[in-house]
Amino acid sequence: MNRLITLLLAVLVHALTLAFVVTGVWIAVVNAEMVFGWLVGGVLVALGWMLRPRLGGRLPADAEVLGREAAGELYGLAERVADRAGGPRPREVTVRDLDPVSRLLRVGPLRRPVLVVGLPLWLALSPRQRAAALALAYAETPTVEELVVDGALATLAEWREALLGAAPLEVRHEAQTKVLASSLGPLHQPGTGYEAAGLLGRLVGRVLGGPLLLLERGLTRLARADAGRVERRREDLARRVVPARDLAEVRGLLASGRYLAPMQAAALRGEGVPAIREQALARAARPSAGSEKGAEQGAEQGSGQDFVRSSGRGSDAGSELLGAAESHRIDDELLRHYTRAIRGFGLIV
Repeated sequence: MNRLITLLLAVLVHALTLAFVVTGVWIAVVNAEMVFGWLVGGVLVALGWMLRPRLGGRLPADAEVLGREAAGELYGLAERVADRAGGPRPREVTVRDLDPVSRLLRVGPLRRPVLVVGLPLWLALSPRQRAAALALAYAETPTVEELVVDGALATLAEWREALLGAAPLEVRHEAQTKVLASSLGPLHQPGTGYEAAGLLGRLVGRVLGGPLLLLERGLTRLARADAGRVERRREDLARRVVPARDLAEVRGLLASGRYLAPMQAAALRGEGVPAIREQALARAARPSAGSEKGAEQGAEQGSGQDFVRSSGRGSDAGSELLGAAESHRIDDELLRHYTRAIRGFGLIV
């Protein structure tokens, strides 16, 4: 029941935004011969456009799109994971040099699915963990219902900031103070129109903002109450693709960041991408080869002095979604991007 109420309130917020646009267009059409009608209609349409829900996002500025011909193996992995998760296949695959998190974004007004692969963590993951990272990316993509609710909360936050968060311009306030200080006396002081207009605007904002604040508070509480169900949905979807153990490993790497320091040190020593990748695979194989205590000790050491080299002992054979051979071919496809990315690993904190 709470879920239905949450969705209805969110739809009501979006209907209010649409009402501004419709009303603005109607005023402009009815009063087409009057400049005032066009001005009022234009203001309402602009207000509705500013408060519109962002159904489609944008690609990050540093994301580089990979062609299917140049990264066919990576596209194949992304499509296999999408099929297992029951979601749409990504139309494009992109990479980012300094962001470790992989995400599935919905880009543009048509919400085109685009996979963004974070190279810093991707370089450090074993084949099993790479499949888990993509599973997490697909699972954390919001559904249409979640997108409607999040968009309504963002719209209400814009309303609150516009009605209650606006403050007098600092420059205008300083100018008003200087004018008052330089006046010759009470008979020569300027009027209080500026202060009166500011007070009137704040009063109107609080009167109009009251119902919106109540609506925002109620919708926020309902969304928080539903957060547990959203997390369970995402977890169930991710576990449909890969085992829970693989998901925990990737989450642990993201939370601790312990994968990064050894790669940064190797890059500073001038080691190439193949050597850094071998060391990362050796570190990833330690938890499966030894006890949990040994995995923690390996994460703390992580200095590169006792890595398994190209003998292949303890390496991850992969899974049905991504085998070791396919993972190696993905590395060959991304070699140029790895080489560029490791030069900036020192900027990651």
